[in-house]
Amino acid sequence: MSPIHRAERHPRGRVRSRLVRRWLPRAALSVALVTLTAGCNSTTVERLGLRNPLTSQAKLIVTLWQGSWIAALAVGAVVWGGILWAVVVYRKRSDKIPHQVRYNLPIEIMYTVIPFIMVGILFYFTARDENKITALSAHPDVIVDVTGFQWSWEFQYPQYPVKNSPAGVTEVGQMWNGAQGSASNEKQLPLLEIPAYESVRFNLRSNDVVHSFWILPFDFKRDVLPDHPNHFEVTPTATLYSGPDTYGRCSELCGLYHSRMLFRIKIVTPAQFKAWVTAQQKLQNASGGAQ
Repeated sequence: MSPIHRAERHPRGRVRSRLVRRWLPRAALSVALVTLTAGCNSTTVERLGLRNPLTSQAKLIVTLWQGSWIAALAVGAVVWGGILWAVVVYRKRSDKIPHQVRYNLPIEIMYTVIPFIMVGILFYFTARDENKITALSAHPDVIVDVTGFQWSWEFQYPQYPVKNSPAGVTEVGQMWNGAQGSASNEKQLPLLEIPAYESVRFNLRSNDVVHSFWILPFDFKRDVLPDHPNHFEVTPTATLYSGPDTYGRCSELCGLYHSRMLFRIKIVTPAQFKAWVTAQQKLQNASGGAQ
């Protein structure tokens, strides 16, 4: 006979076994929660897994994400509460068959109409924020023409002309060699430099297959398609000089070396950007083309 079964033969044993059955699942759930959230800080939990947004558009995405979670948790609380209430209030008390009903018209109307209202509200906020996120201003402060190709990137700044180059200041680089440490050619990756606190328009096109332009702290990516230009615009709200977020990538499987299609990104102050792009103009004018 097991220890629990022996204990249940005595009053104290029965109380102890009930306590074990009651608190063991709770303790297991608590341990699981602590384990799962051990690597999270308060801001990560607040953003529900999204990165720290670095553009005004990314902040809208985070807000929409948080609102969707709040709505989902509210619906879940109502559903779980209703289930638990029904389990407790209408639990079996005897072998008598409960009163049977075929339908309840008001309740059926309610649980048909309320989901439509909920979907309508979510659709409204999604469409409203999507329109703001994808909006293009008439006169952006900086324009960057982005060209994706197997397996690297080219960035052109048409507002800053260079002789013998109709595309203006041009930044090209090498494909990542896949190495780590001192053997890596990360410093030779294409560099995308943009100013903070100013609107930046990206015009995207591909020379060959479908790519996807992805910068992590933008919380946004857009396909780069052959023969179909794509566009989007952001306004960075902070500078970015170092760290894992300073690497952008292609997020669409585009061939053998897709994973090596990386580029560097720097978000600098407007004065630093002006100084950098002016220096690139002088350098490329002196050499007669892109560097």
